[in-house]
Amino acid sequence: MFRWLLIIILILVLGACRPHIFSPKPAGYYKLDTPANHTYRTFDQPGFPYTFEYPTYSHIDRDTMFFEEKAENPYWIDVVFPEFNATIYITYKEINANQTYAKLDEDAWKMSFFHHEKADYIHSDVAINPAGVSEILYIVGGDAASKYQFTATDSTHHFLRGALYINVTPNADSLKPVTDFLERDIEHLLWTIKWK
Repeated sequence: MFRWLLIIILILVLGACRPHIFSPKPAGYYKLDTPANHTYRTFDQPGFPYTFEYPTYSHIDRDTMFFEEKAENPYWIDVVFPEFNATIYITYKEINANQTYAKLDEDAWKMSFFHHEKADYIHSDVAINPAGVSEILYIVGGDAASKYQFTATDSTHHFLRGALYINVTPNADSLKPVTDFLERDIEHLLWTIKWK
């Protein structure tokens, strides 16, 4: 009996001394270095009906395609942030009888709330900038494709809409440093929009 007990104890002791079994590490995220300061330059191209300030660590591309089709007008642009793989897509429409303010505002609202299924919440901030431009900033919480969407208008002639997209699978936690950093740039862009 004692002999069997000794064999069992010996097996348990030897079995406990085996090499450590591999266990996977939890998911981690890359560290992103953001620019030390928010610095801006002015977008003021001849012929464009608007002007604003945008970050020096981004560049402007003319949007020539819209879902495989030609852009509706030459005033659609992209503010591209290559370091973050992010883009603010800006569309501009002139308010007229075919494209009334009410229709453009409703379309912008629908596009912002299109993300409601993935969003934890959608919050809107309404403001008027120093140039008298009315603006709405939609902040979409959760793992939605676009965290920030906005409109700027004078409600009689000009209607501008923008949306920030980061070209990765949406994950609010991992994208938080980038979206928090770019929020200030979007707010600055909205604060400096002027109509010509």
